[in-house]
Amino acid sequence: MILVTTDFVPGKTIKKTFGLVRGNTIRARHIGKDITAALRNIVGGEIRDYTKMMAESREQALDRMVEEAKELGANAVLNIRFATSMIMQSASEILAYGTAVLVE
Repeated sequence: MILVTTDFVPGKTIKKTFGLVRGNTIRARHIGKDITAALRNIVGGEIRDYTKMMAESREQALDRMVEEAKELGANAVLNIRFATSMIMQSASEILAYGTAVLVE
């Protein structure tokens, strides 16, 4: 599967467009990690647990988007973007989306 943030794949021709594909995940924070994060907020620096959680969330959202594209018969996804939104006080959604296409 070819994944790009551009509206074309260099050296390839779009043969068919399937349309929008997306994948998402919603993650909630762990109370123990919140305590660690609060302490880190006082002294400053990276909150590694949250960095790891967000990276894993992005990968899961991408995997789900790719799976949807494969089900349609696509071999590439163009214009990939990410969006994040807060669902509730301690939970966030990560959404990956793009245009599924068949390229040669």
